Amino acid sequence: MMTEHLPAIIIVFPLIMAFLINVAGWWSKKPCFYMALLAVTVSFLASLGILNTVLQSGTISYRFGGWEPPWGIEYLIDHLNAFMLVIVSGITLVTVLYSKKSIEQELPQKVPQFYTLFTLLMMGLLGITITGDAFNLYVLLEIASITGYALIGLGDEKAPLASFNYLIIGTIGACFYLLGVGYLYIMTGTLNMADLAQRLPALYSSNAIMAAFAFFMVGIAIKMAFFPLHVWLPDAYSHAPSTVSAYVASTMTKVGAYVMIRIMFTVFEPSFSIQLHPVTAIFGWVAAAAMMYGCILAVAQNDLKRMLCYIIIAEVGYIVLGVSVANRMGFTGAVLHILNDAFMMACLFMVVGAVYYKTGAKTIVDYRGMFRKMPFTSASFAIGALSVIGVPPTCGFFSKWYLVLGAIDARQWFFAAALLLSSLLSAVVFFRILQHMFFVPVESAHKHGNDEAAGLKRDEAPASMLIPIFITVAGILLLGAFSGRIISTVIQFTVPEGF
Repeated sequence: MMTEHLPAIIIVFPLIMAFLINVAGWWSKKPCFYMALLAVTVSFLASLGILNTVLQSGTISYRFGGWEPPWGIEYLIDHLNAFMLVIVSGITLVTVLYSKKSIEQELPQKVPQFYTLFTLLMMGLLGITITGDAFNLYVLLEIASITGYALIGLGDEKAPLASFNYLIIGTIGACFYLLGVGYLYIMTGTLNMADLAQRLPALYSSNAIMAAFAFFMVGIAIKMAFFPLHVWLPDAYSHAPSTVSAYVASTMTKVGAYVMIRIMFTVFEPSFSIQLHPVTAIFGWVAAAAMMYGCILAVAQNDLKRMLCYIIIAEVGYIVLGVSVANRMGFTGAVLHILNDAFMMACLFMVVGAVYYKTGAKTIVDYRGMFRKMPFTSASFAIGALSVIGVPPTCGFFSKWYLVLGAIDARQWFFAAALLLSSLLSAVVFFRILQHMFFVPVESAHKHGNDEAAGLKRDEAPASMLIPIFITVAGILLLGAFSGRIISTVIQFTVPEGF
């Protein structure tokens, strides 16, 4: 009975817990962390149970309220969104473990509010992933967005303005998505995604359907920060609290990529955006531009968190490029990169947060000699950086390998070259930081005669922050080692028919 209702539990339990966290916070902020941890743990275990059921029995259909779909709300869970549920809930669990010390330092008076919003954000992201209803997806998208705006606004002195800008642009994106839903409902009389997939092919020549698809793509592109609609992301993510930056950087753009894939290849048939209209071709060139733009702008940054924000823009380009080549290799690389990038971004942003917690360092120059101060934290950053560059045996190499193979298979030589060039630019970005962290100039390190006098006394991050960082590092290495198994067990079943 419990297993049968996991699709409801994964959403309802964190929703109830968010309310209880807020109520408990009126009396004491101490239990808030543990209540959030309980909510996240239950959702993570539920996601594992859902994925196991999908692997064993195939697609799950879960209906709400006793109404038969397409009239009632249906959660339709296949290999793709079961896989995404595990990614989102797993990263959430690691992030909430990491958050305790960071939030106590950065937001000491707002602990209950933080964990209430954090739990609601997770619920919204999981709901976006699991739902099979186009309008229900919009509602959950707004829940995730509104809580995201509030969490980002809790950051430094520039965070409220960054959050406000994000709110304005994010609302425009949500309106575009809702317009797409409205056009589809007018033309088909249904909001159920499976029902839409059956009714739409007969209407592909309709201007209203083409307009709906365009509204969807623009709205989703804004939400996932796809170049050139990314302008809200650098300010929003760089001024947010450290824990919020780590969480949203590793989940929100990935969930946006999932929604794009779901609309393009499930609600609409793949032929609509590949043969009937040159959507994938356009996306491919824009994605290549996103990769170049993100990496070049990252080179120009001095603030480390802001530099990572531009790397995210490039990473979104990788995922879209894999989808755009419209073949099995490219799509496999895109889905694998969603998983890998979630771990890579979580690792890097957590390290930046841990360094800020201990030293207050923000700029690349501030990281000079950091290996001597925080050796384990610095080594973790190095592994995450090497994975973003694509150095084997880290997981980033394997998803990039599939992306390059997909571009070659599609005979898109420019895209393959863009992938390689962007990796080279990523190396320039990260080696500059690693040089400061590991190779301190002689005059800075030794002019005082010893490390302690030079301000290089060892002072690692607390265990509650290091352990989650180590989990992401282990994930980066293990995902690389077991990438073939992940593809053969799950990802191969996510590839659309005909690829």
